[in-house]
This record gives sequence, C-alpha cells and structure tokens, in this order.
Amino acid sequence: MTKIETYDATLRDGMQGEGMSLTAAEKVRVVHKLDALGIDLIEAGFPASNPKQLELFGLLEREKLQHSQIVAFGMTRRRDVAAADDPALKVLAACFASVCTIVGKTWRLHLEKVVRVSAEENLELIADSVAFLVGAGKRTIYDAEHFFDGYRDDPEYSLRCLRAAAGAGAERVVLCDTNGSSLPHQISDAVRAVRAALDGDVAIGIHCHNDLECGVANTLAGVAEGATQVQGTMNGIGERTGNANLVAIVANLELRLGYDLIGPERMAKLSETAHFVDELLNRNPDPRAAWVGRSAFAHKGGLHVAGIRADATTFEHSDPALVGNERELLVSELAGKHTVLEKAAAAGLVLDDAGAARVIERVKELEHRGYQYEAADGSFELLLRREAGEYEPLFQLESWRVIVEQRADGKVETEATIKVWLDGERYVTTVEGNGPVNALDAALRAAIVQVHPHLANVGLVNFKVRILDETHGTDAITRVFLDASDGTDVWGSTGVHENIIAASWQALVDSLEFAEQRRPAGPRGGVRSSSSEARSS
Repeated sequence: MTKIETYDATLRDGMQGEGMSLTAAEKVRVVHKLDALGIDLIEAGFPASNPKQLELFGLLEREKLQHSQIVAFGMTRRRDVAAADDPALKVLAACFASVCTIVGKTWRLHLEKVVRVSAEENLELIADSVAFLVGAGKRTIYDAEHFFDGYRDDPEYSLRCLRAAAGAGAERVVLCDTNGSSLPHQISDAVRAVRAALDGDVAIGIHCHNDLECGVANTLAGVAEGATQVQGTMNGIGERTGNANLVAIVANLELRLGYDLIGPERMAKLSETAHFVDELLNRNPDPRAAWVGRSAFAHKGGLHVAGIRADATTFEHSDPALVGNERELLVSELAGKHTVLEKAAAAGLVLDDAGAARVIERVKELEHRGYQYEAADGSFELLLRREAGEYEPLFQLESWRVIVEQRADGKVETEATIKVWLDGERYVTTVEGNGPVNALDAALRAAIVQVHPHLANVGLVNFKVRILDETHGTDAITRVFLDASDGTDVWGSTGVHENIIAASWQALVDSLEFAEQRRPAGPRGGVRSSSSEARSS
C-alpha cells in the first residue's frame, strides 16, 4: 500500500471562508481531534500575524500530540531583504514547529500584476527563503501558489519555480490549484509532467480548491499521477466555495483506492471528527455530506429497504461503520453501539449492549428536540453516566430568577437569584452580572463553591447560540453551546429550550456537573452555612 501523507489546513486556509472563526482555545480542541484521527501535519497558520495566532502558538507549544505535527505557515521573503533579515521568516525559524510551509508565486500573471517582481527575482525569493528555513533546521514545504494556472500559461517557468525550491532543500513541493480553476484531466496532465521533470528529486503534494466542485476529484487525480501528500480542510471549508474536502479525500483514497492514510481504527472516527468541527464552528453538519452525513447511508422504504436487509451492498458503496457513520432505515434503524461503548469505556463507565442501545434511543429522542452532542462532550458523558447509574446531581434546584432592567439613562443592570440545595443545606445567592447568563453563572458558583471549592477554577471560555426554527421568530427553539475549562482541559455542553436563558442554564449546569463528575473521589473540604446569601457586582 502506498503511503499518502495527510495535511490539514482547516485552522489557516479554512478560516478564510466566510463566517468561519474559532478562538485559540477552540483551535487547540480541533488540533487534538485531528491528532486522534491520525492526520500527519496540521497547519496552524502564521505564528505572528495577529494576537490570536500568537496565543494559539503559545498554547500549542505546551500541548502533547500523539501523532500529528504542527506546521507553521508563511511566505517567501520580501523584496530587497535577505531571508535571514526578513521578519516573518525569522518568526518561522524561531517558532517551536519543526515543519514550515512557505507559499510563493509560480504564475507570471501574479509577478506582473500583484508582486511586481521579475521572473528571475522570484526564483531567488523562493530559493533564498527555502534555504534559510532548511538551514534553521526546519522541514520545509514549498506551496506553489496558482501552480496549475501558471503551468497552463507558461509550463517551463512554473517548473523552474519548483526546481528552485527543490534545489534549495525543500522536502516537498505542493502543487496548488489556488483559484480552483482546473478540471481533473488538467490536473493529471500537469502532475504527470511535474513528476517527469523533477525525476524523483523531491516529493509532490496536491492542494486544490473547490470552485468548480472538483476539489476532491482533482486531488484524487493528482495522487493517481504521483502526488504523495494531500492537503484539504475538514468538511471543505475555506475561501469562496471552499477547499478540497479532506474528509472525503481520506475516505476515498483509503477505502476505495487502497492507499495507506490513517488506518481502519482511526477511520472509524471520521464522522465524529467532521461533525465536531462543524458544531464548534456553529454550523449544522451537512446531512448530505459524502461518507459522514446523516443521509449518506439513509434509505427509505420499498425496494431499497428490502435490498439493504438482504445485502447492504445492493444500495451502499461501503459499510458506514468504517467511517463511524450509521445506516438509517425508515422502518428499522440500526445504530452504532460500538461508538457509545467506546465513549463509555473512555469515561471509565461500564455499559452493556442493552445500555448502549438505550443511550442511542435517548440521543435520537433528544436530537429530535434539537440537541446535538458532537461537540458537547460534557453533556454526552453525563447522559452516559445517567444510563450507567454513575450520575449524581451536583445540587437540587429550588428555583432561579433573572431580572434585567434598563434605566432611562440607557444603563442595563442584570441580577440573578438562585435557590439550591447541596448536601441537605439550602443556599440562596443573588449576584449582579453583565448579562443574564453571566449573572446566573456567578450566582450558581457563589453557592456551589461553598461545598465544592475546586469548581471555582472552572470558567466559561465560549458561548454560542443557534436558532433552530427561524420561521417561529423570537419564540423559536434555541440551542446553546458553551465551552468550559479548568485551565487544563476544555469540554462542551449544550442546552435546548424555547427560552434562551433556560437553554443557557441547562448548558451551564452540565458544564459544572461534568467538571464534578470527572473529579477523582475524595474529601471535598468546603465550608457551608444554611441559607447563605452572597452578593457581588
């Protein structure tokens, strides 16, 4: 089996898509998911392009990954500046990432209309930049921007750009269809020519965009002609119509064409990972997405259902379990027990097949009401604990109330009061906040930290709201998703209700209950007092 290296560009190229944004902490969560999936290289972006990137690289430097390597991304040096003196290249050389990708021009049109450098000077920019990073001890990849447009315009010059990078020590040259303007036969012709021209001097990669809806097909065509690295983004997110969808690329190459990418055990996590990224981006996962969508292996009645029951290959190209997906039949749904059992085991829970089946039915019921658990790992583990008999509520709620008052001067004040019972004692706390969720959060913490002081270290790091039925206007069902962290780990929780504050309360409680459930057993050591009251502003 030919080994194909996987290269994910979600955190850099993917974020250039309209409406795509993740915090630095969320990007770290994506990195760990991609690492678990077995992605070889994860492009984290420009280390010093903005404060968020500085924070991200600072966080990633402290993370321990099992398989993946982080890639820092940059560009060839500026004109009239030596590579060793170029500020951006110096940042790449100094950063912790052992792999650097630099992008450079290969299309004469861009030399004339964009960067305004001569063809010869551009070759020097490429060679100098690559040589500097290689000399700094970096594994260096050269992204040949607009390669296929350039090749069709001037084949000889585009090949000279590749030779300049290879001659300077690049371990790989990546052929980029940056405009997404190519068709599969054009990709095949160009990659075949590159392979012949370079004659094995350097490895080849392929990076396609999806402007003609050919991103995945073009990538497969490149591999067929000798590319041994595939670049893409999760679910195909990216600028304009998106990048090539790495999810489909990985599944097609390994499961349909027999290449070696991530292996069968990790392949079973493909659907989970794809949905996780969508949920973290506050997007509804595409039900019709190839391989991982809800409808990818869904069948209605009649001949299709009869055929599936007799032999699934009659109407399915592959076993959905290979990618962690499930077959759906209108009259008899077959659910993925193995996924539930695996998650239960990871949480240290004992759950049998019958219990897993009950969890699946409960999830289906809740999803029908609007819940989603792909990125709400905290809420899902609590659901598992309830089924396994390992769940203990953090407190007993008596009531909560939020008052929001806007005064004539425009100032808005919010106050939350909660009444809860912990270990047989009643706690009443009233706290002011900068909004209803903040006030509820503060009021609840003011009570529970008296019994569970360690939960004072848990804080909210992200909060997202999605309207599930826009036709209902302001009374539509609302899904809230939030991330919480104890400073080491980050987990998600969710709540659904027609009242946005009630949905937020559900997610908030889940985030804290998960933090308490995962804590090793031992003395809590808090101080408590009956009917205690706290107030802060």
